[in-house]
Amino acid sequence: MAIILAFVSLAFVVAILWDSFEAMIFPRRVTRRFRPARFFYQTTWTLWRLVARRFSPGRRREAFLSIFGPLSMLALLATWIVLLILGFAALHWSLATPMRTPDDQSHFGAYLYFSGSTFFTLGYGDIMPVQNFGRFLAIVEAGLGLGFIAIIIAYLPTLFQAFSRRETTIALLDARAGSPPSAVELLSRLGQARQLDAAGPFLAEWERWAAELLESQLSFPVLSFYRSQHDNQSWLAALTAILDTCALLLAGVKGKHAYQAQLTFAMARHAAVDLALVFKTPPLAPDPERLPAERCQFVRKALRDAGLDLTEDGAGIKHLAELRAMYEPFVNALAHLLLFTLPPLVPERATVDNWQTTAWARRAPGIGKLTLPSESDEHFD
Repeated sequence: MAIILAFVSLAFVVAILWDSFEAMIFPRRVTRRFRPARFFYQTTWTLWRLVARRFSPGRRREAFLSIFGPLSMLALLATWIVLLILGFAALHWSLATPMRTPDDQSHFGAYLYFSGSTFFTLGYGDIMPVQNFGRFLAIVEAGLGLGFIAIIIAYLPTLFQAFSRRETTIALLDARAGSPPSAVELLSRLGQARQLDAAGPFLAEWERWAAELLESQLSFPVLSFYRSQHDNQSWLAALTAILDTCALLLAGVKGKHAYQAQLTFAMARHAAVDLALVFKTPPLAPDPERLPAERCQFVRKALRDAGLDLTEDGAGIKHLAELRAMYEPFVNALAHLLLFTLPPLVPERATVDNWQTTAWARRAPGIGKLTLPSESDEHFD
């Protein structure tokens, strides 16, 4: 029985070490059905969502949800450490490792204390092994503990750098597409400013952002739970707005940026589908419909009024519906899981951009509706 317990304890330690390796170091998506880290997040996020739903949608709910990402990361690291300490304590206890203790009794509490002090390399010396094998285990645990803490110290800055890169580009979308971002608002502002030529480089930048989003959140899935600084912004809203923009350009707008729109659409959809696969969220059609049939003509009129050259009504609307069906069920499933709100294709009402607001007033003094300069302006340089 002691040998079986020793093997179980050893397997437990190896499993925790492997799980932490996959989560913090291994750069590929892990497809194994059961993982301790995945079980941890499925359980804690389910409970957190239940509590969050008791708040009405708004700032209080968003503030509560924003805590989960950083807090869960710290909780997971602490859980790994506690489990490793318990595993080594159980291994010593099952092997009845001879120890020199103040009361000359080797009980599980003494092994647990020794394991904790060894893992953190405290070196008090009040409890110590007296045989070579026990000393060997102590050295192994101390080395693992030192290496584990070093990896955590290196891991957290890497995580926050990936978060910062993601959010920087999202912040740039505010003045271009509104808050929350909208595809029709984005294209309308470009058209009104006569800057449609800027759509190509803009979409190229967002193609790279989508690729970085996919890479970082496959490597660090916990980043998906990190929410943006503003309640009306999120990585999922930005991804959806860019997909909407590409869909509108491909289906309804004549121009020379169709190829770049196709590339950006492909990369952004790839990110949405793969992240839905990571979280095991089956496609879920939006309810209610994000663009009802009666609003399609309104969208076309808004784009036409902004100076965009549109394709024929029937073919464009049908193609747009086909493109939206390729990504909307996936982003909507992620939104349902993470309690995000998908942005509309066209704003229901006029909104104020985040840059136009202050803590003291809804709109900053002297700042009106955002109007980008065009080449026809008298003082345009």
